[in-house]
Amino acid sequence: MAVETPAGEIGTVAPDLSLPDIDGKAWTLNTLRGDRGLVLAFICNHCPYVKAVIDRFVADAKALQDTGIGVAAVMPNDWTTYPDDSPENMAEFAARHGFTFPYLIDESQAVARAYGAVCTPDIFGFDRELRLKYRGRIDSAGKGAADTGTRREMLEAMRQIAETGEAPAHQTPSMGCSIKWRGV
Repeated sequence: MAVETPAGEIGTVAPDLSLPDIDGKAWTLNTLRGDRGLVLAFICNHCPYVKAVIDRFVADAKALQDTGIGVAAVMPNDWTTYPDDSPENMAEFAARHGFTFPYLIDESQAVARAYGAVCTPDIFGFDRELRLKYRGRIDSAGKGAADTGTRREMLEAMRQIAETGEAPAHQTPSMGCSIKWRGV
């Protein structure tokens, strides 16, 4: 089922986290953050919305990393019910799409719940003090193909946040597949 992200509580501090990546390395908020901010993207492997935007997200993530903004993806789904999202398939997905950032496993789903993530993709952009400044979509193309008129909303927002510390006045919610919660 497709869902839209709620408006973010602009200014709230990122909840702490400690998650392993697909290689077993542990990551925390402090090891993920860049000098100029952090993007956390809740994604998965099987969602058609993620599949439609993943290569654009990876390209924009690389551009943000080059400016000192940390980027990480978090997979929150129950992979016992959705085996396409298993850690083994996460590793293959990350390699196929050329991830330049950690792909984290939220097996307990505690991090997704702490952040209030609701769908994949669900994008959270934080400033250098790890205060929420962006909760929106990757770009204006959504599930469609990007063209010369596509606004790269996440990239533009995070550049503005890094330069001014200010959240964009207009933020369009992300839309995607609902997170597949355990026991639901």
